Amino acid sequence: MGMNIQETIASPLVWHPQTAAEAWQLKQTYDIEAVYTSGGTLLRTQWESGISAMPQHLIDLSAIRGLNELRVGEAGLVVGGQTSLQSCRSNALLSRHFPMVTEAIRTIAAPSVRQLATIGGNVASSIGDSIAALLGYDAEVIWFDGTREHRALLSEWLHEASAAKRGNERLLLSVLLPFEESLGETPVSNGAEDLTSQMKRFGAYHKVGRREAFTPSVVTACINGVLTCSNVIKQIRIALGGGQTVPVRLEGLEKEISGADVDGQLLRHVYDRTIELFEPREDLFASAAYRKSTAANLIVSELWKAAKDNTKQL
Repeated sequence: MGMNIQETIASPLVWHPQTAAEAWQLKQTYDIEAVYTSGGTLLRTQWESGISAMPQHLIDLSAIRGLNELRVGEAGLVVGGQTSLQSCRSNALLSRHFPMVTEAIRTIAAPSVRQLATIGGNVASSIGDSIAALLGYDAEVIWFDGTREHRALLSEWLHEASAAKRGNERLLLSVLLPFEESLGETPVSNGAEDLTSQMKRFGAYHKVGRREAFTPSVVTACINGVLTCSNVIKQIRIALGGGQTVPVRLEGLEKEISGADVDGQLLRHVYDRTIELFEPREDLFASAAYRKSTAANLIVSELWKAAKDNTKQL
């Protein structure tokens, strides 16, 4: 059945570039009247809810070669921006090395939507529920500026996009997840004694919403770190987002608690500083204060749990 005249006028013109350079040139040509699209699932919900207007031009990235591959690169696992969320979730390498990313994807929408939605679209939105987990692994992005490819930390890319209010105008090509160093026994010689310091990696991802999936998130939280056998924090990353909030790393807090013992005093400090540093956007679903306290409780709970589990294994 063909579209009537009104539907034809309201429907955007869809372009299918074959290369990143062609896609970029189309965006320069039509500027604010055009948007890059992948599966289009998030854009569709924004149009239907009135959050954003339907553009006159859609630049469909699905025909660009090499962007729907997930492969091992020199610096880590490279996930093409056009890789569907369902493909990411079912990938054995991603599940094994970056389980919090696959857990985050599990909470996004329904399986039928995940078949269409892409990791690139989720990240390029700047508010996708996978982003906190990606930040927890210190992910990077590869993007195209019309002439060459650039590589940057995801945290920096999001900050620049938010500051410039450019959103998804930059052409995201891939997400890069660096492999974590394996942890083992590190002997430490101290005179006549040979002490062994054993470190344990811990991590968790949480999405808090009205339902577990297919609902706007109130808070997304990821914590990823390493504890010594005496519960000293050797490494820590804390990322928070949710709703219309652009996810961020709490790098100031990370620096403050690195090298510290996990005890009651530290947990109180983490709670208070999370409240201070996290600046979520308020909306009809939840106040900023509620999002702050929820995020702080999640991070403190996971730190306490990691220390408790670590002590049990001694």
